[in-house]
Amino acid sequence: MLRRLVIGLALYLGAAVGIACGAGLKAGVAKVDITPPAGLAMYGYFDRTQLSTGTLDPLYARILVLEVDGKRLALVTLDLGRTFGAASLARLRDQLTQASGISFLLITASHTHAGPNILDEYPPHHVPAWETAALAKIAQGVEEARQHEVEAQLGTGYGHVYIGYNRRRVNPDGTVTMFWQNPDKVPTSPLDPTLAVLRIDTTAGKPLAILANYACHPVVFGPDNLEYSADYVGVMAKTVEEAVGGATGSSPLCLFLQGADGDINPYYATTPRSNDAVKKRDWTGTQIGQEAARVAKDIRTDPAPEPSLQFAEDAMTFPVRWNAQKFRQGMLATYGPKIYEDHADLLNQEPPRRELSLPVTTVLINQKIALMGMPGEPFVDFQINWRARCPVRDAFFAGYANGYLDYFPTIKAAAEGGYGAADSDTYIAVGAGERMVNQALMRVYEMLGRLVDAPEDFKK
Repeated sequence: MLRRLVIGLALYLGAAVGIACGAGLKAGVAKVDITPPAGLAMYGYFDRTQLSTGTLDPLYARILVLEVDGKRLALVTLDLGRTFGAASLARLRDQLTQASGISFLLITASHTHAGPNILDEYPPHHVPAWETAALAKIAQGVEEARQHEVEAQLGTGYGHVYIGYNRRRVNPDGTVTMFWQNPDKVPTSPLDPTLAVLRIDTTAGKPLAILANYACHPVVFGPDNLEYSADYVGVMAKTVEEAVGGATGSSPLCLFLQGADGDINPYYATTPRSNDAVKKRDWTGTQIGQEAARVAKDIRTDPAPEPSLQFAEDAMTFPVRWNAQKFRQGMLATYGPKIYEDHADLLNQEPPRRELSLPVTTVLINQKIALMGMPGEPFVDFQINWRARCPVRDAFFAGYANGYLDYFPTIKAAAEGGYGAADSDTYIAVGAGERMVNQALMRVYEMLGRLVDAPEDFKK
């Protein structure tokens, strides 16, 4: 039987856990431009074979560093389709630990389909130059944020906004029809319109950062678009920064934390550039940005009597869902060898892997604000379930966190079928998502001291 250890020690599944308390909370922010040069393969659409031609709007890494008593959490949000591969993230962690004293790194991607392609693994010494440069900039940005830390206080708020819909339509006979665009804004379910906002202020009440957490694919631009863009996320961030900065006289950094968007599309998904795609992207980003700004301006931040940071990353191992050899052969037969240039390349090995390790992240701030991260594209039900079951009121959910292993459908969706539920884009065993949510929930209970390492009788 696996034994749970008290917070502050390594827990089962090889997790790293940290806690700090008894000192003031500090925060620092930074933003770095990670836009690559033109001429690279782009992320996200199988039918887009042309290389990028330029930049419509810059791609950024936005950074928030939180510190309590020397323990530092670095949150990095990327205007990219996915996070970097495991080897690149390991090098970044090592660098941040040594150069900036970072105790825990949580790095997430917005999932824009207008960014450069990223692979899980590269041949030795063949990491793309743009990726190497981006990682160096991120490390510099984290150090900048650390150097500019100030005493800080937090507050949360919630709003609702409708910019998208569930793209899986379950028919009366139980079959699934994919619903790829919805310009008429037909209501669908399940859907989570909740916009969760975390505001970080100086002790004087000036906003340093606004963190907006929402679930919706950034795919207003479709495969015909060949220019880099943060999609609606960039418009949202600019809208928030201008609105909150104008109201408070202090310009904050807006970070977007993508939620469980695995089955959620924006209303104007994959709009051709010739069909007012930029205008529709701007509408989408403005809607969520205005609501995030409204919520942020109403948040009251207060210093925590006993500030604390707790964090954990659990390595959970799951079998591959399909017969690995047949899966690989089918992928190659259907899509050709280029499929592994941006899809499931962890399985492009002889013999293919039979199981994969997934990082599940959990963070608890001030014993009040919880955040869980899953390394891929969870269906929205997981976000709804996490918030409903989390023992603290403020529960944030991040997809594309500390890794990327494609879609995580619910058990029910996997049985129903459809894209992302029963095809080549989901290759982790059914039930993985449910187990990851349960693991994060146990972590939070442990961090709260409500799950202990031994029965009370043993402690007498």
